Amino acid sequence: MKFRPLHDRIVVRRIDAEEKTAGGIIIPDTAKEKPQQGEVIAVGPGARNEQGQLVPLDVKAGDTVLFGKWSGTEVKIDGEDLLIMKESDIMGVLEVTAAQKKAA
Repeated sequence: MKFRPLHDRIVVRRIDAEEKTAGGIIIPDTAKEKPQQGEVIAVGPGARNEQGQLVPLDVKAGDTVLFGKWSGTEVKIDGEDLLIMKESDIMGVLEVTAAQKKAA
């Protein structure tokens, strides 16, 4: 099934958080917080302004974004847990620097 969000909504797949702390302690599933980072899977065409013109979104599919802890609505599409949220729920886009690309 293919899902296309409407207006200024986006579909995000959560990026799993680390299972260990910096000190090496393994965090059990019950104690883990839901990650607040995700990868944008799909975006809507944009919102309309007061003049009725389409305003495109700032994020695009493939972007890694940071969002609020309680943002979005959790849905299951093709057995995969995803979030649908408005673009305004996103705090920012995480960009990879050239140095980080070399290290990867």
